[in-house]
Amino acid sequence: MTPAETRAAALPQSADVADSSSEVVTLGEGARSQVPTAETTAPVTDAPTTDAPVTDAPVTDAPTTTAPVTDVPPATDAARPAGAVADPATKTDLRPADAAGAAPAGRRRFRWTRRRQDLAVFGGFLLTAIWVTSQIWVNPAGRVASLYSSDPAQVQFFLAHSVRVVLHGEFPFFTEQFNYPDGVNLMANTAILALGIPMVPVTLLFGPAVTFVLLVTLGLAGTASAWYFVLSRHVVSNPLAAIVGGWFCGFSPAMLSHASWHPNIISQFLLPFIVWRVMVITRSTRPYRDGALLALLVTAQAFINEEILLFTAMGCGIFLIAVVVQRPALWSAAWRPLAKALATCTVIAGTLLAYPLYIQFAGPMAYHGLSDAVRDYGNDIAAYFAPGSPTIGGNQRANVNLAPNYSEENAFFGWSLALIAVGIVLWLRREVLVRALAATAAFYTVLSLGERISWWDRELIVGPWEWLVRLPLLDAVVPTRFGMITSVVVAILLALAIERTRTLSLDRRTVRTLTVAGLVLALLPIAPMPLPMTSRPPVPKFITSDRWRAYVGPEQTLVPIPVPSMGNTHGMRWAASTNLDFKIPGGYFLAPRNGNTGDPGRFNGRPSGIGRLLEDVATTGRTPELDDRQRRRSLDELRSWRAAVLVLPLRQPHSEPLRQTVEQLVGPARLELDVWVWDVRSLTDPRT
Repeated sequence: MTPAETRAAALPQSADVADSSSEVVTLGEGARSQVPTAETTAPVTDAPTTDAPVTDAPVTDAPTTTAPVTDVPPATDAARPAGAVADPATKTDLRPADAAGAAPAGRRRFRWTRRRQDLAVFGGFLLTAIWVTSQIWVNPAGRVASLYSSDPAQVQFFLAHSVRVVLHGEFPFFTEQFNYPDGVNLMANTAILALGIPMVPVTLLFGPAVTFVLLVTLGLAGTASAWYFVLSRHVVSNPLAAIVGGWFCGFSPAMLSHASWHPNIISQFLLPFIVWRVMVITRSTRPYRDGALLALLVTAQAFINEEILLFTAMGCGIFLIAVVVQRPALWSAAWRPLAKALATCTVIAGTLLAYPLYIQFAGPMAYHGLSDAVRDYGNDIAAYFAPGSPTIGGNQRANVNLAPNYSEENAFFGWSLALIAVGIVLWLRREVLVRALAATAAFYTVLSLGERISWWDRELIVGPWEWLVRLPLLDAVVPTRFGMITSVVVAILLALAIERTRTLSLDRRTVRTLTVAGLVLALLPIAPMPLPMTSRPPVPKFITSDRWRAYVGPEQTLVPIPVPSMGNTHGMRWAASTNLDFKIPGGYFLAPRNGNTGDPGRFNGRPSGIGRLLEDVATTGRTPELDDRQRRRSLDELRSWRAAVLVLPLRQPHSEPLRQTVEQLVGPARLELDVWVWDVRSLTDPRT
C-alpha cells in the first residue's frame, strides 16, 4: 500500500474538506483517489470544536472500521450575517465587501495559502543552501574544497565543454580538448550536459567557477524543494512532515559530503518526480501517456547522473516488490498498466538514449567496469552511527576509515537519528508502507557496506556486493553511494512519523512537545555547516590576457607544467577559463587502461613518461639528472601531443626544480608575465 492509500483510507470525504486538486495514485483498488486537505473552514456550529488537524490512521494488516462522519449542515441564508456572500465551493461565508469590491483595509487579514507556504519553504531551503556554500561564494574562482580539489576542476572543464556544444556545435559526447590526441569519452565521464547546457549564459558571463558553485547551491536547495513538493502533495498532509522530509533529502550528511565536489550527484531534483510517476503508473488509466512522461524524466536524469538514476530504478523495484509480497492481491490490478507504461518508457527513453549509450559503451575511449580500488569503496557499519564531517556534530578525525574518503560519506546519520529511524519502523511496523520502506532501506544499507563488511575498520564477513559487483551496470557503480538511497528512505520515514503523531492518544501540546524534541534530537547533531574551503592558485595572467594565442594554433596543444593528471588539474582550469579554446594533453577523467575499448576504467589516460617525470619533481622538489634517452623519449611525446608551448606558473610549488628539469629537455625558458614559457614549435612541428 502506498502513502496515498494511507491518507485516503483515513480522511473523510466530506464536501467541506475535499480538495480535488490533490491527486494521489495508489496500488490499491480504484484508479485514482482524491486526497482532501484541511485548508477549508468548517461551518460554525453550536458544538465545541478543536483546532486539531485531520487524523491519518495507520494502515495495518488487521481489518479496520471507520467511524461514521456526521455532516454538519451549512449555515442558512437566514443565519448568514447581512451582506455576507455564500461561497458555493467551500460552503463557507465570505465577509461583506465594500462598495469597490474589496475588504476594508483595517479588517484585511493575511492568508497563509498553499502557494505562499511553498514559496516560504523554497526560500528557506535556498537560504540554507547559500549558508552551506557561503565560503566558496566569497571567491568562486579562488576557493576550493580543502581536499580532493581535482573534481571541481573536472566539472568546470565539462561546463566549458557545454559552451562549445552550444556556440560551436561541437560533438557533445566526445572531446579532444583534453587528453590530446586520444580524447575523452564524455558519456562515460558524467559530462552533466543537462546541467551545463542550460547554464551556458552564466558560464559565458561569469566563468565556469561561478557556474559550479551555483549548481551546487541549486542542487541542494532544488533537491530539498522537489522532495518537499512531492511529499506534501502525494504522501503526507502535515506541512511540517513534508518540510522535514524535504530538508533531510536535500541536506543529509551524504548530500553535504558530495556538495564540495559533485554537483551531478547532489542534483537530485528529478528523482522525487520519477518516483512519483512510477507509483502513478501502477494504477494509471492512461499508461501510454504516463509512460511517455516517465521516459522524458529518465532521459533528462541520464544526462545529469546515470548512477543515481540506476539506484532510483532499483529502489522503486525493491519497494514495489516489498509491497506486493505483503499484499499479493494488488498485483492483479497493477501489472497491466505497469507493463504498458514501462514498455512505453523503455521504447521512448531507449530511442532518445540509444546513440549516447552506444558512444558510452562502444565508442572511442569506452571502458567497462571501474578500477579495483573504487570498486571496493564501501561504508563501515559504524558510519551509520557517526555524524557527517560537514555537520555541527561532525569530526573529520573521528570519521577516518569509516568511509572511503571525505567526499564519500554516504551515511553518517549519528546515533540519535539511527536509533530514531529504527524506532519509527518498530512503532509503525503494522503499516504495509513502512515495512516496504524498511525493506528498501535495509537492502541499500547492506549493499553500501561493500565487498567486505566491517565494524570500526575491523573486517567481519564478506558482503553480498562481492557477488553483485561483476554484473553488467553494477560493475560501474561505487557501492558506498547506495547509502544515499537509505538517506531518502529515512527522510520519508521521518515525514510519516510526524504525520502519524496525530493518531497518538495525547493532547496537542504533549504531541507537539514530543515531536519537536524528537526532531531536535535527531537532526540537530547533523545540522549542516558551511563547507570548509581553502584558497587555490589563480589562473595565470598569461592565460587570462590571451597571450597564449601568439603561440598555439588550432591543431596544437598548450602543455601545462606539471602535465595535467588526477593530482594536477590546474591546467584543466586554465583551459576551462578560456572555454576550451586550446587543447591540453593529459587530464583527470576515466578511460580504458591501455587505450583499448573494453578495458576496465582507470583515472587518467595512457601513461606518459614526461608526465610521470614532472609529477615526481612537483612532489619531491628534487631535480633529476636526465640522459639523452630520456630527452629523446620526452621529445617524442611532445611531438605526439603536437605541443606548441610549455607553461610553468611562477607560483607553482617547486617551480624552480621544475624549470630546471624542463630546461634539460627543451632548453632555456623565457619569463612572460607570471609564467615561464618554452616555445617548442621548432622541435615538435614536422614542417619546421
